[in-house]
Amino acid sequence: MKKLKLVMVGNGMAGVRTLEELLKLAPDLYDITVFGAEPHPNYNRILLSPVLAGEQTVDEIVLNSWEWYTENKITLHAGKKVAEVDRVKRIVRAEDGTEAPYDRLLMCTGSNPFMLPVPGKDLKGVIAYRDIADTDYMIETAKTHKSAVVIGGGLLGLEAANGLMLRGMDVTVVHVMPWLMERQLDDVAGKLLQKSLEDRGLKFLIGAQTQELVGNDQGRVAAIRFKDGTEVPADLVVMAVGIRPNTELAERMRLHCHRGIVVTDTMQTVTDARIYSVGECAAHRGIAYGLVAPLFEQAKVAANHLAQFGIGRYLGSLTSTKLKVTGIDLFSAGEFMGGEGTEEIVMSDPFGGVYKKLVIKDDKLVGACLYGDTVDGSWYFKLLRDGRSVHDIRDKLMFGESNIGDTGHEGHSKAAGMPDDAEVCGCNGVTKGTICKAIKDKGLFTLDEVKKHTKASASCGSCTGLVEQILMFTAGGDYSATPKKKAVCGCTDANHQDVRDAIRREHYLTHDEVYRNLGWRTPNGCATCRPAINYYLISTWPKEAKDDPQSRFINERSHANIQKDGTYSVIPRMWGGHTTPDELRRIADAADKYQIPTVKVTGGQRIDLLGVKKEDLEGVWKDIGMPSGFAYAKSLRTVKTCVGSEWCRFGTQDSTQMGKDLERALWAMYSPHKVKLAVSGCPRNCAEAGIKDVGVIGVDSGWELYVGGNGGIKTEVAQFLVKVKTAAEVMEYSGAFLQLYREEGWYLERTVHYIGRVGLDHVKKKILEDTEGRKALWERLQFALDGEPDPWFESSQASVDVRQFTPVAVVDDKATQAA
Repeated sequence: MKKLKLVMVGNGMAGVRTLEELLKLAPDLYDITVFGAEPHPNYNRILLSPVLAGEQTVDEIVLNSWEWYTENKITLHAGKKVAEVDRVKRIVRAEDGTEAPYDRLLMCTGSNPFMLPVPGKDLKGVIAYRDIADTDYMIETAKTHKSAVVIGGGLLGLEAANGLMLRGMDVTVVHVMPWLMERQLDDVAGKLLQKSLEDRGLKFLIGAQTQELVGNDQGRVAAIRFKDGTEVPADLVVMAVGIRPNTELAERMRLHCHRGIVVTDTMQTVTDARIYSVGECAAHRGIAYGLVAPLFEQAKVAANHLAQFGIGRYLGSLTSTKLKVTGIDLFSAGEFMGGEGTEEIVMSDPFGGVYKKLVIKDDKLVGACLYGDTVDGSWYFKLLRDGRSVHDIRDKLMFGESNIGDTGHEGHSKAAGMPDDAEVCGCNGVTKGTICKAIKDKGLFTLDEVKKHTKASASCGSCTGLVEQILMFTAGGDYSATPKKKAVCGCTDANHQDVRDAIRREHYLTHDEVYRNLGWRTPNGCATCRPAINYYLISTWPKEAKDDPQSRFINERSHANIQKDGTYSVIPRMWGGHTTPDELRRIADAADKYQIPTVKVTGGQRIDLLGVKKEDLEGVWKDIGMPSGFAYAKSLRTVKTCVGSEWCRFGTQDSTQMGKDLERALWAMYSPHKVKLAVSGCPRNCAEAGIKDVGVIGVDSGWELYVGGNGGIKTEVAQFLVKVKTAAEVMEYSGAFLQLYREEGWYLERTVHYIGRVGLDHVKKKILEDTEGRKALWERLQFALDGEPDPWFESSQASVDVRQFTPVAVVDDKATQAA
């Protein structure tokens, strides 16, 4: 039987998803040809912002590789824009003359970014943010230019601004509306988001109206001018003010277009039944959708009809928006702005970074807006979609699904109660049913396998916890949170937990014992496994296992951070950020004596000497005469403090002294990864305790402890652990948590990822519910740290080879003299 010919114009997410669904239903029905205007295979456009921010590469966001097209016998014309379609002869023709005949045509031309029609919009340095080329241009511009303005305070604009800021640019966001992301958030959530982003360094001009873009003599943008006459300098202007369906080609084909290419419930164009359209270019019942989930629903219906089953209908989508904006979780659905006849239930905790608003009408949930805590977003959306009366659960509604006793699945995980059609992964439009089917049909039992087969959790990662829950109850006893094949390195098949367990069980004290008994393929290990094994040995058997300096990274061997020019930075410890005039004089004298070019105050309230020659390191340490700051190690870095009750009129507790006590107790502590603490003297939280591995906040009646925060590229807010009354309890609970992390964490695993793996409930059980166990953890930590040497002043005890600081030329000269 001769195959039909299917041509797809556009190579984006919605179109390729249609092909994936079609290949499942009728893999041999069509010869498929794809024209894509970009010179890339299909990629996840949602993840361009992590590429801009430096968190991912272009290769990592590719959804369908070049090999996928080949394996499925799809002819891909990448980098070829379609110029015309002859509907009479049924031929698609690209700008370079490439032609392809069709029996069925799939129009997936997506959307175009909207550019403000203001003078100067065509200047060099003025771009939209839509594709890989735009992203590459911004990355290159950030290398040579300083100031950037992003016009548009929606999701795309904020992600662009954050990425440019992380690339080192001074960024201002211009937004004409009264608050950010006004289509997804109400005014309270929008202003909370603005405050959070301002704290990270972004600037905002809210309500500002752009009048023109001002250029320089070279024809490049130099500033943006507003209607009130004010100006802001700009070497780069990114317009992120919205998108419009790309109907240019469709209109030339004389297809009916109104707010997009008008399609029926079968995703066929109303003009020509041989032509289908899905994605942002398609207008269904007057709506052109821009979210992933509706587009993927359209893809399934189009594939169903292309496969000649003819039973699918797309009836539109009730949409919800679940986003992670620069690390902050957001969710909205329905009539979240409220309105006539509605009631609002609101919970606001600005300090904790949590805001929830539920809108009720006629005893039914009709809208929700969540900021910071979106764990129950899917449940609220189900209530909204089902139209279920919430009269009987109204008093518990705000506290989430886990607090409702009549949901029909009491005692089960949240995932167990989700319907099969509930969306789990918003980035890739994957439902719970799709994940469960893949787990059962393909025998999946690890998160990595689910990512590979369904793409769930493969993008931004905000759904990872939910995917793991689905794995647990679907795979049952076969579930493995740790990929069984993901070894420590290529030297072994053992994973990190295998190694930790064996070292403890068999009382291994040396690398050789581990390598011999666990079947290492290389007798001496490699650069990946040696540091991990070294840490597991000394953390499991302190005072017994011997630290091996040669199994540490270069920074830890030199006890200083190597810089990009080959020099080093030296950061002495300042207890809780506190110093003295004498220490400052010694630092200044050392900087003069050794001609250290840069002296900088760090974000952790210490002083960094940058540009130290390796041969000067020993002398600098000696002259400063201060303890090591361990800024180079997988260890305790800093304990940041505010001035607290000793000086501040708002202070409720002595945070400076608490920070100094914590740092003195923990300063030589090695750990799976770097650890940072902070102590704030009052809930104003000037020390930023909410994004530290351990955060301590003083309140009137004592101290609140938070764990698992991370202030890196992907900011993670610490989770509340416990409230205690005394400083001694702060030391015990904090130390017990860190020792638990030291004993159970995998090498190079931050506390946030450790808690994500074992669960906060596990931590609470060990720390809060088991009093004796907590005290034992604290005692084991004190035992491990007792007598730990300072590598700067007790180098022999700390196994520091001081010969590494002597220049090779000097050694050779001495050898020659001796001869």
